[in-house]
Amino acid sequence: MDALEIARWQFGITTVYHFMMVPLTIGLGLVVAVMQTMWHRTGKPEYLRMTKFWGKLFLINFIMGVATGIVQEFQFGMAWSEYSRFVGDVFGAPLAMEALLAFFVESTFLGLWIFGWKQLKPGVHLACLWIAVIGSVFSAYFIIVANSWMQHPVGVEMINGRPVMTDAWAVFTNNTALVAVPHTIFGALAVAGAFLLGIAWYHLWRRRHDGIDTIGADGKVVPGEAAIPGRDRTDHAVWIRSLRIGAVVAMISFAGTAITGDLQGKLMFEQQPMKMAAAEAACHDGTGFSILSIGNVGSKNCDDIVALIEVPGILSFLAKGDFTTEVKGVNSLIDQYKADYGTNLPDNPIYGERAGQEIQYVPVMEVTYWGFRMMIGFGGLAALAALVALWVTRSGTVPASRGLMRLAVFGILAPFGANAAGWIFTEMGRQPFVVAPNPDPSGIDQVFMFTAAAVSPGVSAGELMTSLVVLTAVYAVLLVVEVKLLVKYIRGGVVAAMPELAHVPADENEDATPKGGGPGKPGDADDVLAFAY
Repeated sequence: MDALEIARWQFGITTVYHFMMVPLTIGLGLVVAVMQTMWHRTGKPEYLRMTKFWGKLFLINFIMGVATGIVQEFQFGMAWSEYSRFVGDVFGAPLAMEALLAFFVESTFLGLWIFGWKQLKPGVHLACLWIAVIGSVFSAYFIIVANSWMQHPVGVEMINGRPVMTDAWAVFTNNTALVAVPHTIFGALAVAGAFLLGIAWYHLWRRRHDGIDTIGADGKVVPGEAAIPGRDRTDHAVWIRSLRIGAVVAMISFAGTAITGDLQGKLMFEQQPMKMAAAEAACHDGTGFSILSIGNVGSKNCDDIVALIEVPGILSFLAKGDFTTEVKGVNSLIDQYKADYGTNLPDNPIYGERAGQEIQYVPVMEVTYWGFRMMIGFGGLAALAALVALWVTRSGTVPASRGLMRLAVFGILAPFGANAAGWIFTEMGRQPFVVAPNPDPSGIDQVFMFTAAAVSPGVSAGELMTSLVVLTAVYAVLLVVEVKLLVKYIRGGVVAAMPELAHVPADENEDATPKGGGPGKPGDADDVLAFAY
C-alpha cells in the first residue's frame, strides 16, 4: 500500500475514463454543427434528422463528460496538494479560464440550443450551437495549455522555490501546446468519424435486413419505405450521408493527427528525449526505428532488449527530419539525466519513504513502447476502415453481411483506443517527473518537480485506496448509464430523437408532413423536451 502509486492509479483511471467522453464531445459537436448548417442552407429534411439524432447522442455524452470531469480538479487538492502548491501560480490561470470562460460559454449556449428550437430564429439557433462547439474547443485549449506547461515549463521565474508566472503570453503560446491542441482536435474528429460510420452502417444494415432497401439490377440501392414511423426514403438518406461524412472525417483526421503527431514527436525529442527513446526501446545511440523489439522491455538497463525488425533512418527522421542524425539512446540519456538532475532523490521529508532513493529515469517501457504503437496502429486501422467503407458503399448501401456490420460497430472503439494510448504514453512517459525539466534552451532551466514530491503528505494510503475504489465504482455505474442511454437512442433511430415523426394524421385532410421538417417550422409542443431529456 504505497500512497504515491495509489494516487497515480486513481488519477490515471479517472482521467482516462473522463477522456473517453472528451474527444466524442468535441468531434461530434463540430460534426453536428456542420449538419445543422447544411439544414439551414438547404432545408433538406435529412439534414434536420441528422442534426437531431446525432445531437441527441452528443448531449448524452456531453453531460456524462461534465459529471466525470468535475472529479479531476478535486483530485489536485485531495491527492496532489504538494503539486498544487508548487504549480498553482501557473496552473490556476488556464484552469480558471477553462471554467469561467470556455465552459461557461459552452454550457450557456448549449442550453440555448437545446431549448431554443421553437423560441429562436433559425440563424440565431444555429449560431448558439457553433458558439457552444467553439467554446468546447477553447475549453480543450486551456486544459492542454496547463498540461503542456507540465511537459515544457515556460513563462515563469523561480521565487522561493516555486515557479511564478511572469509571462502569460509565453504560457498560453507554449510551442508544446500549439502542436498538442490541433493533434487533440484531429484525434477528436477521428472518434466522431468512426462513431458516425459504425452507427450509420448498423442502421443501413438493418434496413437491408428488414427488406426495406434492396439492390436493383444495376447494382445500385433502391431505397424503400416501411410502415414503421421514420423508416422512409429520407431515413436512408440520413444514414448513407452520415456514413460517408463519417468516413471522410475519419480519413482527414488521421492525416491531421499524423502531421501534427510528427511535429509533436520532434518537440518531444528536444524537450523530453528520454520519453521518445523509451517509446522506441532505443537503448543505444542510432538512427533505426524499431518495428518490433523483444525481451524484458521494462528493464532499466536495456541489456536484454533486442530489436528484431528495425528500419534504418526512420528514428532520425522522426527526431530531426533527416535520415542520418544519430539519436541518443536510453543508456546515454541516463548518464545525462543523472548529471543534470541528480542520482538520488533529495533527503527531504516531502519525499517520505522515498527520500534518498535512487532515481529511475527510465519510464515503464512496456507502456511507452506499446502505447506509441497502439496509438498509431489504432488510428491507422480506423482510417483504413473508413477508406474501405467508402469503397463498399459506393452502391448506396452496405453489404448484407452481419459480420461486417459487427466489425463496423466494434470499429468505433479503434480511435478511442488510439486517443487513450496516446495520452497514457504522453503522461507515463514523463516519469519520474510530474513537471518535466527543460533540456533544450527554449524552456526555463531547473523548473521541474519529481512525482514523488507531488502527492499530498497528509493523506494515507488507506484513504487514497478508499477514494480509488469509490470513484472507480461510481465511474463504472456512470459507464453503464452512458452505454445504456447511447444504445437505447441508437437503436431507436431518428424517431428516438424526433418523436414528432411518429405523428399520424387524424384524417386524410390533416397534413401528414412531420412538423419541424423545414427551416423555421418548429415541431410539436413537446418535441423540445423530448429532444432534451
